[in-house]
Amino acid sequence: MLRSFLIYLSKAAWAQNIFTHWSFAWKTVSRFVAGTELSDAIRAVKELNDRGINATLDNLGEHTSTPEEAQDSTDRILATIDAIADANVRSNVSIKLTQIGLGLDESVCAQNLERILARGKARNVFVRIDMEDTPYTDKTLDLLYAMREKGYLNTGTVLQSYLYRTEADTRRLVSDGVTIRMVKGAYQEPEDKAFPKKADVDANFDLLAKIMLDGELAAGAPKLSADGRFPPIPAFGTHDEKRILFAKQYAEKIGLPKDALEFQMLYGIRRDLQENLAKEGYPVRVYVPYGTHWYPYFMRRMAERPANLWFIISNFFRK
Repeated sequence: MLRSFLIYLSKAAWAQNIFTHWSFAWKTVSRFVAGTELSDAIRAVKELNDRGINATLDNLGEHTSTPEEAQDSTDRILATIDAIADANVRSNVSIKLTQIGLGLDESVCAQNLERILARGKARNVFVRIDMEDTPYTDKTLDLLYAMREKGYLNTGTVLQSYLYRTEADTRRLVSDGVTIRMVKGAYQEPEDKAFPKKADVDANFDLLAKIMLDGELAAGAPKLSADGRFPPIPAFGTHDEKRILFAKQYAEKIGLPKDALEFQMLYGIRRDLQENLAKEGYPVRVYVPYGTHWYPYFMRRMAERPANLWFIISNFFRK
């Protein structure tokens, strides 16, 4: 119930207006968001790189309401790609298609996406297309394949283990050599589309991990690129130590080297786990969000871990 309410709040303009005007809001959010400026994000990436950890940068934003806003978002993503290349940091970028116009006009989105992928290709930066809620799943995959057919292989996407359809999507993408970040899912979906029980989501995550790792082996075990920008086929976006242990043990069982898979985690969460995995020799990538449009992202993080909400409440009553 609390998770559903927090996801509702992530989309509520009235709640965003209230929360973003609380004096302590940024102090709380800054645990999960690197900063509001691109320079803040690059600084955070350098700090991660110094600890042996790679990054993926996300200039926060989604559901733009005009073509001009979509163009502005596209320009900021292009600037992020250039900053990564200019600073020579071990990072790639993550984007949301509704940020660049998918909810407005698919042709506008496709044009903006091609500009981003072309810049990434020219500057040797991988672009991860994030997955949003189910009204956009097929459109996201269709655009991914359309871009790959044009020769933009510097891209991959995200799948969510709480959806019934994800096994079929995973098999298709793996067979085509598309890199995947597997996550559990952070949106509210109806029971005819998503597993309602956490245990089923976890079990499906492990099944999908096996499919991805088997596919990686069948593809010749392509490794993380030397510059840290291009991931292997399987990437696991989770802080769940049981899921991580399962992936590690299965990879070892089938003989995959450690640098043929990647673990991805969120900025500000489980730094101890990040560093331990890196010390063990596994590629670790931290998702580093930045920018002024942090509210929806932050509320979804609260929905994933409602215990974080009590930190906000305790700060509120100290004021």
